[in-house]
Amino acid sequence: MKNLTLPIRFGIVTSACLMAYFLILSLLGKHTNVFFSLLNGVITGFGIYETIKYTKVRLGKDFSYGKGFVAGITTGFVATLLFTVFFAIYSTELNASFLTELSEVWAKDYANFEGIVFFTVAIMGFATTLVLTLSFMQLFKTSNNPKK
Repeated sequence: MKNLTLPIRFGIVTSACLMAYFLILSLLGKHTNVFFSLLNGVITGFGIYETIKYTKVRLGKDFSYGKGFVAGITTGFVATLLFTVFFAIYSTELNASFLTELSEVWAKDYANFEGIVFFTVAIMGFATTLVLTLSFMQLFKTSNNPKK
């Protein structure tokens, strides 16, 4: 558990940044425009990158691909889970008309539209986490190539 404290902390901070960004968009009335969710990947990516970077600094020569990968995945999954819970609470309790505004066509056609949206938010976060962690680990892994 001691090895996961840094990734969990970064995951909480990353999710707080995602929530703040969403609330700012909500204040501006832009939260129903799906285009603005692209910045969620940037915010999550920054959190994962910083986690892997600080894990490498903290572990020094003990840093391995596996430890960096676990740190990145943990950060992203914590951030995704917390943001998905926040999103579910926001869209059902704080702004009940949000999901209808988000997609009027889908909301009418599907009986469990809320569940579909929450599942989509979670899956997008998990997929983003996996892809970004694998990408960033290419920057931080140690090379097995001999030095010339």
